[in-house]
Amino acid sequence: MGLTRLAALHGVATSHSPSAGPAIPVPDGTVVAVLAALGVDATTPEAVRESLAAAESAARSRLLPPTVVVWAGEPLPPALTALPPGTTLDIRLEDPGSPPVPRTHVPAGRADPVGRADPAASQSAVLRSVVSQPAGSQSVGSRPAGSQPAAPRSVVSRPGGSRSAAGAGDAGTDQPVTPAWWTEPPLGVHRLVVRAPGGRTAACTLVVAPPRAPRPPARGHGFLVQLYSLLSARSWGMGDLGDLADLAAWSGRALGAGFVQVNPLHAAVPGDPTDPSPYRPSSRRFPDPVHLRVEDIPEYGYVADRGALDDLRQSAASLTDTVLYKGALIDRDAVWELKRRALELVREVPLTPGRRAAYCDFLAEQGRALEDHALWCALAEVHGPDWHAWPAALRDPRSRETARARGELLDRVDFHCRLAWLTDDQLAGAQRAALDAGMSVGVVHDLAVGVHPGGSDSWAQQDALAHGMSVGAPPDAFNARGQDWGLPPWRPDALAASGYAPYRGLLRGLLAHAGALRIDHVMGLFRLWWVPEGRPPTEGTYVGHDAEAMLAVLVLEAHRAGAVVLGEDLGTVEPGVREALARRGVLGTSVLWFERDWADTGRPLAPERWREDCLATVTTHDLPSTAARLAGDHVTLRHRLGLLTRPLAVEAAADATDTAEWLGHLSRLGLLPEGESDEEGAVRAVHRFLLRTPARLVGVWLPDALGDRRPQNLPGTWDQYPNWRLPVADAEGNPVTLEELAAAPRLHRLMEVLAPLRKGPRPLHGPARE
Repeated sequence: MGLTRLAALHGVATSHSPSAGPAIPVPDGTVVAVLAALGVDATTPEAVRESLAAAESAARSRLLPPTVVVWAGEPLPPALTALPPGTTLDIRLEDPGSPPVPRTHVPAGRADPVGRADPAASQSAVLRSVVSQPAGSQSVGSRPAGSQPAAPRSVVSRPGGSRSAAGAGDAGTDQPVTPAWWTEPPLGVHRLVVRAPGGRTAACTLVVAPPRAPRPPARGHGFLVQLYSLLSARSWGMGDLGDLADLAAWSGRALGAGFVQVNPLHAAVPGDPTDPSPYRPSSRRFPDPVHLRVEDIPEYGYVADRGALDDLRQSAASLTDTVLYKGALIDRDAVWELKRRALELVREVPLTPGRRAAYCDFLAEQGRALEDHALWCALAEVHGPDWHAWPAALRDPRSRETARARGELLDRVDFHCRLAWLTDDQLAGAQRAALDAGMSVGVVHDLAVGVHPGGSDSWAQQDALAHGMSVGAPPDAFNARGQDWGLPPWRPDALAASGYAPYRGLLRGLLAHAGALRIDHVMGLFRLWWVPEGRPPTEGTYVGHDAEAMLAVLVLEAHRAGAVVLGEDLGTVEPGVREALARRGVLGTSVLWFERDWADTGRPLAPERWREDCLATVTTHDLPSTAARLAGDHVTLRHRLGLLTRPLAVEAAADATDTAEWLGHLSRLGLLPEGESDEEGAVRAVHRFLLRTPARLVGVWLPDALGDRRPQNLPGTWDQYPNWRLPVADAEGNPVTLEELAAAPRLHRLMEVLAPLRKGPRPLHGPARE
């Protein structure tokens, strides 16, 4: 019982419940290992008793939780209204240039619903009225039956959910109470210091956030594409930021598209070969310079050695030809080798005074985070890409030896800083091109769940990561063995102690040039499945985040950037999570094949019953293309690779039944005039169906517009399938360039289906400011 209580105080579940079924206990060894990763000793019964006593003592004496969230314009959370009478509150603002917030005191009386102090009522009566909530109500991020509650951290503010206690004045009303003594600070992440009578003090992070993230200006449609797969005549063997800008400009102007969503463009871990997955990066904070369009760099035209540049361009053209016309896979390492050599030549060109000033501004804005990333890149060139194998002293980013190496490698550090700046500039250019083309949203960037354990972020942010742990997923109906993604998770306690600095910096970097941000596995804001090193995924457990704080920081940074937030909420989703996300303006993701009436008939969900606040698509990068699904090709492919868990005939029959049911549904709705045997007509039909839903955004998987039958990624495979290395192709498997797809009749026939979404308001240029 002591271990269970200790785990609960630290947000570690000791059991979990599948979507249907009894609670499954977590092995004690897993709980002990996870607690150790959080800095809690539970290795012996005595250690459990001591750690539990310390945790409970700290909880009893705490004036404030580590983080308090205030949603602008909504009632104060009980963490503030419950402070003892006479407590002084000092708020140290995030922006020193903001007007100071007056020091406030909690009075002995209470504030009535219209803000007038009532000296006749005791403070304790106010506390009861604020913290009570309707019977059966549930807090945001609550856990499913059978799992353990997380320790109290930040407190949820519930608009309209507070009731006055009987005999405390306004009994029986639902009007929320806002104390007259409270002066709301500006939006931001501040530091709150309180001093209670008797000398007790406490400090915490105070997040003041707008109530919702920005909403898309209008209903619209756009393409979903893996950028590397979209080659043009000017590409150097893979799609780049110049191609992204061109795709956005063309689709915005010619097709009335409102957005283009791309894969994560995070910096990769160099290797031989480099891991091609964009979801296992070295750094999520900084982009990968492999995406640069080298010719678009201003200094490119002034390189003295034109012969060397011409040779590199010729090699790049040959590399592109092998992919487009000779059946070769996209070779990221070959692309980077050519671009690196070209960028070394470009760097020899002196920056103009204006460009030098812009570069210096970028260095100042990015600060230590960029210095650490660039130093890791420089050290990786010398010692290899896994910092765990470096000399012991260099594994510590703050050691004396690391500081000395920084000086010795200053030229290489500057090179990698320069690459980050150049890439950032082209990211800004892509978003400008999208908005100039009339897109209401623009470029939708993607945030991966985590980072490679040997990469830049893992090295620089060691204090914030849980060592010896990996993020994954528990067993479910689709994967009986569970999943281990090999990504170290953030420590919730370390994030809170830092005022969420790593998380805030990450979001600001990604949102700087984004019209929207997609968050992969958005449920990770609430909890993540931790797998201890050396244990199978089945022996993992959930560890809870302070979901209210994670959401508030996300909404705050999205508001500052004027960007929409999309959450990938597919798979196992904890009860209440989708509602909490929707309440804060985070759009969900709805994929046609998964949208069924699971609570009743199990049949395809009628279009009018789909949720409005979502991105609706037919498929994704992890699923079969629509043409492949309609033909059953994906079943055959998985059989050939030995991935099926049932006989081929059984799987094929089940898949055919599922597809036939959807096609019948489309026919009954009058959306399939071409007939069920017309594959291209069926692809158009499923998009007609999406148009009938109220979904705010409708996404078209770009390969679907051409009839491509190959998935970009086949989960469960490594070298058995060329994941993340295929160019966009047509129905016959022939690679298609950006120039060719812009003129492809099949693409234009599909996009005519979405013509009703073409018109909408112009974008809201510039960020939303508080």
